[in-house]
Amino acid sequence: MSRKSTNELNPYQEKRTYNFTHILYEKKDYVATMTINRPEVLNCLNLTTLREMLTAIEDVMWDDDIAVLVITGAGDRAFCTGADLREQEEFFLGNPNDYYKWMRVFIEMHERLRNIGKPTIAKLNGIVVGGGNEVNISCDLAIAADHIHIRQVGAARGSVAAAGATQWLPIMVGDRRAREILFLCEEIPAQKALEWGLVNQVVPAAELDEAVAVMCEKLYNKLPECLRYAKQQLNFWKDFSWHTTIGSARDWLSIHNLSDEVAEGISAFNEKRPVNYKKIRKKKA
Repeated sequence: MSRKSTNELNPYQEKRTYNFTHILYEKKDYVATMTINRPEVLNCLNLTTLREMLTAIEDVMWDDDIAVLVITGAGDRAFCTGADLREQEEFFLGNPNDYYKWMRVFIEMHERLRNIGKPTIAKLNGIVVGGGNEVNISCDLAIAADHIHIRQVGAARGSVAAAGATQWLPIMVGDRRAREILFLCEEIPAQKALEWGLVNQVVPAAELDEAVAVMCEKLYNKLPECLRYAKQQLNFWKDFSWHTTIGSARDWLSIHNLSDEVAEGISAFNEKRPVNYKKIRKKKA
């Protein structure tokens, strides 16, 4: 049997085009940029968005011409604000079986992003909320515009940030700060996020593109195999904490989907009113 010509294209490395509707995906030189393209809902993540992100991440992994993946959000208001709560209310509220399936896709996106074998940069162009911050901390590096803030909201809205934040924030910012972020659900301005280690750089919004381009070039001018293995080694604590918790988290969040806390949190958000915390506490008492 004759060996294939070295010039013959590997079918798995074929350059492909995609008809994405919820993300923008561009490859230029050695950088792939994936933009969550739902600015009208602050770039929140519905099922279609997650599936398209999965496809784009896989494409980056297979394309040896690409050295760095940049993730950002469309517009200047939001990087990503986590799960699409209108979709959650319409399709998943009170439906643990389908929420379990949705959670599988969210988990798979994080796992593929973490194991892509190439450096990833979160380009934080706007507010970073809930699951959006879990996308941020799944990336290797982050550069933020100076007007943004970061915030976890699960304890205020009926969820638990169990798809990254509870596992990884203690590693990144320390245990006490992680508890402050997750319990109090307060905004963390960009400069404080820098001081706490949630981002690597903070720059004026007008300089964000250039700062990301400079970091991409620095990463390109490193050895790819060494970068890949360094990333794999650095992932040890992330992987350890993730794989010891994510299965039970998926089960618990699915069952918790039936709770009064979830119903109140999501309804309050979609009705643009405060959560009635006293009502929930009285009910449990």
